[in-house]
Amino acid sequence: MDYAPLIEKRRQRLAELEQEIADPTLFDNRARAEELMREHRRTQSLMNAWDELCTAINQRDEARLLAAGTDAELAEMATEELAELEPRITALEEEVQYSLLPRDATEDRDAIVEIRAGTGGDEAALFAADLLGMYQRYAEKRGWRAEILDASPNDIGGFREVTMRISGEEVFRFMKYESGVHRVQRVPATETQGRIHTSTATVAVLPEAEEVDVEIRQEDLRIETCRSGGAGGQHVNRTESAVQIFHLPTGIMVRCEEGRSQLKNKETGMRILRARLFEMKQREAQKNYSDQRRALIGSGGREEKIRTYNFPQNRFTDHRIGYTAYNLDTVVLAGELEDIISHMQHAEMQERMEELQ
Repeated sequence: MDYAPLIEKRRQRLAELEQEIADPTLFDNRARAEELMREHRRTQSLMNAWDELCTAINQRDEARLLAAGTDAELAEMATEELAELEPRITALEEEVQYSLLPRDATEDRDAIVEIRAGTGGDEAALFAADLLGMYQRYAEKRGWRAEILDASPNDIGGFREVTMRISGEEVFRFMKYESGVHRVQRVPATETQGRIHTSTATVAVLPEAEEVDVEIRQEDLRIETCRSGGAGGQHVNRTESAVQIFHLPTGIMVRCEEGRSQLKNKETGMRILRARLFEMKQREAQKNYSDQRRALIGSGGREEKIRTYNFPQNRFTDHRIGYTAYNLDTVVLAGELEDIISHMQHAEMQERMEELQ
């Protein structure tokens, strides 16, 4: 595919963006300014990748000529260079292709990540804690910020449910593939006979919504306050800082008690409610996706089993694309999710390219 015409359009758009960003009144509209800055970063990144790709292709062409030449020493050096250039070119081509696809408006958003223990009792709660740690480490590797918004821990270090916000550059673009049922197979610490148990935890990744994304009428809300549970000493016993928000039209209930102030918990609860309502709106729109793409990437639904984490075999399997690797220890303990997310992005990109043809 000849990308040059599309690249030229983006180059012209970059020049327009630089003019708009130079306008001294840019930040009079902060939301608009932030959107322009994000678009500028994306477009500049695309141009950089395209320039690198063109350079690498030229280097490959020169190396191929040398590798086919009569000078044995130069041919050997060129062959070694080709071995390094080929995967680099492939990666840059994919990056350029992805950047040129029609962009999902939510990909730049921060994300609300909800993790809930599923079947398996205490082991499911411990697995929920493992997933939380995995995402926190992955966020740290990418330079994102992860903050826990609300949590319901149990007595053995697990979580019945926990909600966190991850903020940074293009968070939802990378985290969106994590929604679904995650299944773990391992021997629990309390198992005396060494039997493998199967437990599950559910993950929902929601793009953070802005107030303009969804309309929430005050008359559609019922807000209640109550005392927080769990650790907290006198604060828990003497203040009604926990907040429960009921959205009457949908039946959605959000409870927040992580913060020490009622106002903070209400703000956090409204943030989570907006994200859930926005998710509902987005999933309605996703019904227009092709059946093939939904089968490949998944619906993002909380009921869909997407992964198996088999600890005895050190095996990590994503069922949507048939991906299996035997590095489960680094995936969970070190948050090494780059490889699987790269495979998911590649699969989605291929489907989207086919839809555009």
